[in-house]
Amino acid sequence: MRIKKMDHIAIAVKDLQGSIARWVKALGMVAGEVEDLPERGVRLCKIKAPGSPALELISPLGEDSTVARFLSDHGEGIHHFCFEVQDIEKSLEQMKRGGVPLIHERPVSGAGGSRIAFIHPRSFNGVLIELVEKK
Repeated sequence: MRIKKMDHIAIAVKDLQGSIARWVKALGMVAGEVEDLPERGVRLCKIKAPGSPALELISPLGEDSTVARFLSDHGEGIHHFCFEVQDIEKSLEQMKRGGVPLIHERPVSGAGGSRIAFIHPRSFNGVLIELVEKK
């Protein structure tokens, strides 16, 4: 598997609009569009600073989403790191053959029409990792 680049760092937040305003005002970052992903149970917004990976602010769409459970268990904070790959299916197959525990063995739909998959946190020192193949 070959990582192209770090795509984003996701931060779970309770108040998406308030968090966007805080990051933009305090640090001068630029916010993208807010996007709902009902199939993932999240609402998100990527904010950027020149030359660096995006920060993806994510909040739950409902109480039954994984992000709602994360917020309940851990509070606000870093949720996952995301790396862009060229071929997500090939990457997942290589990881599976290597014995890496996966949350998704097949890609699922992600933000902006991308295909994503999550790798279990026990694989990487307790850190949830997302792989993304951009459209």
